[in-house]
Parts: sequence; structure tokens; C-alpha cells
Amino acid sequence: MVDTASTGMNVSAETHVSDGHDDHEHADLRIWGLLTFLASESLMFGGFFAVYIAYRGMSAQWPPEGTEVELLLPTINTIILVSSSFVIHMGDTAIKKNDVGGLRLWYGITLAMGAIFLAGQAYEYATLGYGLTNNVFSNCFYILTGFHGLHVFVGLLLILGVMWRSRREGHYNESKHTGVEMAEIYWHFVDIIWIVLFTLIYILTLF
Repeated sequence: MVDTASTGMNVSAETHVSDGHDDHEHADLRIWGLLTFLASESLMFGGFFAVYIAYRGMSAQWPPEGTEVELLLPTINTIILVSSSFVIHMGDTAIKKNDVGGLRLWYGITLAMGAIFLAGQAYEYATLGYGLTNNVFSNCFYILTGFHGLHVFVGLLLILGVMWRSRREGHYNESKHTGVEMAEIYWHFVDIIWIVLFTLIYILTLF
């Protein structure tokens, strides 16, 4: 005669182990999915950068007269954004020590730094004196910086999502923090793209 109670307990235990294994696999798949997405985004930005370089090579004067770039504010913005990569990493380090409060603190600071970056970019747009359709340079400038700004905004939403979910007890801990890592990886990607963009549009434009 089959002991149904014992069988039920065994099935339950096996299901529990199986579920835990699936969760671990899904966490890895989510990371790989994000990396694949970022690879495709890198190709898109690479295409934009290639077009920008091509237009610059074909132009006698770059940027055209009347569309000079401001360097001080973008430099400050760059320092803020690059520094935020180190700050967000502190949040990831904190949760791996099971410090949820530290995670919220460092991610909150990163959120503020990203918001300041976007505010600085909006102020730059308002004070440049030229718009999207003035010439080829202004067109490239607004598309590249605007598209990057959109990615910064998405990154802020991801950070907000992590902070909101961290309110649930045990949602993130030293052994379960895939969402935290995904937000950090995305934010590092945003910073790397900005460094390339800043070099092309602002630094090399001066030479």
C-alpha cells in the first residue's frame, strides 16, 4: 500500500527544489537577455556615431558657424554621470552583504545624480541657441544626446524599480539580487556610451 502522505511530501520537496533551480536558471537568462539587448543597442549607437563621423569628414567646417558647443556644463554633467557608476556599484556591493539599507542609500544617490544629469542636459538644450533642424551638426547633436538621454531616463526607472521592490522584506538579499545587478549593468552601459559621445561631440569638436 502506497503511503500517500509520504509521497505527497516527496513530490512537494522535489517541486520546491526544482522551482529553486529554475529560479536560478531564469536569473542567469535574464542577465544574458539584458546583455544581448545592450549589444544590439551598442550597434545602434555605433551606427549613429559612424554617421556623425562621416558627416564631419565631408564638411569643410565642423561644427558649422552659429552652432558652437558649450564645454563647461557637459563636462560637469560627465563628471556627475561617470561618478554615478561608482556610486551604483556601492549599492550592489551593499546588497551582497545583505545590507538593504545600503542598497537603497546608494541607489537613491545614483537616482539623484542621474536626474541632475538630465536637468543639466535640458538646461543645455534651452540655452544653446539652435535647434534640431538648423544644420547637419545640430541634427546629429540633438539625436545623439537626446537618444542617450532617453536611455538615462530608462535607467532611472530601473533604479526606481529596484528601490521600490527592496521595500518588500527578503526581496533582495546576499543570494538573490539579479534585479540589482541588471540595473547596475544597464547604468554602466549608459555611462560608457556617454563617454564615447562626449568625446566625439564635445572634445574632438574643439580640434
